[in-house]
Amino acid sequence: MERIRRLGFREEDARVLAGHFVEAEERGRPGHGLARVDWLETLDWLQPNARPERVVAEEGFERWEARGTLGYLMLAAIVQAQIASPPERARVVVAAGCFPTGALGLWIRPLAQAGLCAWLTATSPARLAHPEGGPPLAGTNPLAIAVPSSDGKPLVADVSMGAVTYGDVLAGRATPEELVPFGGPLAHKAFSLAVGLEMLVEALAGPGHGALLVVVRPEADPVPSLRALANGRRLPGDR
Repeated sequence: MERIRRLGFREEDARVLAGHFVEAEERGRPGHGLARVDWLETLDWLQPNARPERVVAEEGFERWEARGTLGYLMLAAIVQAQIASPPERARVVVAAGCFPTGALGLWIRPLAQAGLCAWLTATSPARLAHPEGGPPLAGTNPLAIAVPSSDGKPLVADVSMGAVTYGDVLAGRATPEELVPFGGPLAHKAFSLAVGLEMLVEALAGPGHGALLVVVRPEADPVPSLRALANGRRLPGDR
């Protein structure tokens, strides 16, 4: 945490960042883990004192502007705001200028633990080329879904559209050449989803990177039945 503090972040913000990186390591996501501290130290556009602003606050819709805030901290603020004041039924949250965002499943797990269903996606620099070749056209644009459970173990699915993540490249676990849409001969499916998510986020958040969060109160409790059917097999989000 001290290395993060030396970058100029307040102690509470450094604790959020360090907590995210450590949890990513513990959950087997080193590409989003401590290697990111090295990466942060290379960025010349950090604004440690920046704060996000909620510019629209309606019951079913919110819009936040980063105002230079690091995406990790913006998502942390947005999630805490939803837990503090959950929607009556459902809410769409648009986060403009939100980058980088880290392991999305780690951000929405607290929403599921608070009894809310959540769906989150975020865009990143173009790194995925068309399966037929050419320049990168879309980010890896992960999609995360969290569903609460009465057994206290929410289901949290978190998938990047790349065969590897950019974090894996940063951590030395993959080469840039391996950063392609996942699926091998069916890579057009991951590429289509990456492009679709990117266009959706950009249509709502505007040009540049952004994130889109949907928070909904559940009407049922399906996870325990699935867990029983899985009969001890690991489900998404389990340790």
